[in-house]
Amino acid sequence: MEKRLVLPPPLPPLVYRSSRVRIQVKALRKSCAPLYSSQYLFKSKHNPFAMSQYPDELARVAFSYPAIDNHAHPLLKEQHKDYFPFEGLVSEASGSALIQDAPHTMAAFRATIQLGALFGIPNPTWEAVKTGRQRANYNALCDISMKRSNIQCILIDDGLGGVKEFAEDYQWHDRFTRSPTKRIVRVEIVAEDILKDVMNDMLVENSLDPAIILRNWGERLDQELRRCGSDPTVAGFKSIACYRTGLDILQVSVESHGVELKRLLTITLLRYEATKTFRLAEKLINDFVVNLTLRIAQDCGKPVQFHTGLGDNDISLSHATPALMQPIIKAFPNTKFILLHSSYPFTREAGYLAAVYPNVYLDFGEIFPFLSADGQVSVVKQVIELCPTNKILWSTDGHWWPESYYLGSHQARQALYEVLSTCVKRREMTEAQAIEVIKAALFENSNRVYGLNLKPIFS
Repeated sequence: MEKRLVLPPPLPPLVYRSSRVRIQVKALRKSCAPLYSSQYLFKSKHNPFAMSQYPDELARVAFSYPAIDNHAHPLLKEQHKDYFPFEGLVSEASGSALIQDAPHTMAAFRATIQLGALFGIPNPTWEAVKTGRQRANYNALCDISMKRSNIQCILIDDGLGGVKEFAEDYQWHDRFTRSPTKRIVRVEIVAEDILKDVMNDMLVENSLDPAIILRNWGERLDQELRRCGSDPTVAGFKSIACYRTGLDILQVSVESHGVELKRLLTITLLRYEATKTFRLAEKLINDFVVNLTLRIAQDCGKPVQFHTGLGDNDISLSHATPALMQPIIKAFPNTKFILLHSSYPFTREAGYLAAVYPNVYLDFGEIFPFLSADGQVSVVKQVIELCPTNKILWSTDGHWWPESYYLGSHQARQALYEVLSTCVKRREMTEAQAIEVIKAALFENSNRVYGLNLKPIFS
């Protein structure tokens, strides 16, 4: 059996903001030496970051080419670094399924070994890794994890629940990258905030006129989404319709569904007045938001990301397959659709859509580190079975913890190299072609699709 390559991405030079942080990072770097020892790097005693130490040009590109992370979330603020269970690093589960079961997955076993090496923990256990990171200086931990990820630019969805209370601003992440961080606007959150304001105004005026609610909400939502579309710091939009009411998105407009939208908005207002809680739970309203976003995105030329497949148990799995999106994709041929998270376990369906529709692209993220190593390789193989390689985009889906970015980058590079080097050995493609695929997947495709106009900057 061919031995799997285990090689971390090269360590870029670090830029420190204070002598205190410099000392702390040097101490962490010294403790992290096992990660770059001979047992991980082809049994070489030479500098592992020198270009001559890679076994071939394909490996050099796979593990050293800068990347654009086309979908991620903010890191926690230092005072909240332990707020969420660390098991969320390797699982979408919640409650006891997360705390008790996630540490017993292949994803957790592998992360334990890799993070144990990062923290210099011999014979690591999951609990030892958790203790090690809790004791580490947080700034140094972020520096080590993020800069070893070799990510040049991050596109951050800052609409994730908990971001406002516990996480850093998206621009804060610029300290770890060589190009400015951009925003991804989560449209359901924008729509909810605006509708809540409109309804609060109506309640103050003691008015329940659904026609006014629909008109005011629709106008203000249109204005805000267009403002975001023209904002150079915004790279695109994102929909979580998959979580709300499913991916079987109907074509909805005020003209075609005005009466039903007014009825549902009245129900939403009455529910809000009674419970003081607010969430867009009606399918027609959610689909209206998505349709409006797709029209505006078409006008401004920015992509719309869709959560597909893999997610927590708030998702109805039968409504999470991108195959359900075929009618809405056809209805908006000039809008760019990004299918997130490899659409796992519906990867082949997503690959088909990307193959037959010129406006559909497939992100292969979140499976790093949520799946086993073999599972990741299997998904990457499924991604390139049918999907054109100029339409695949990489992401970490990094969130809360800096280690999520590190593992997301390290493991993705490993899987890409393993799959494509095997294709080269089988004479299914040339090494030159495989190199171009890796460059495209990690950087060039996202750079083109999001209109970032970046040049790769090597560390």
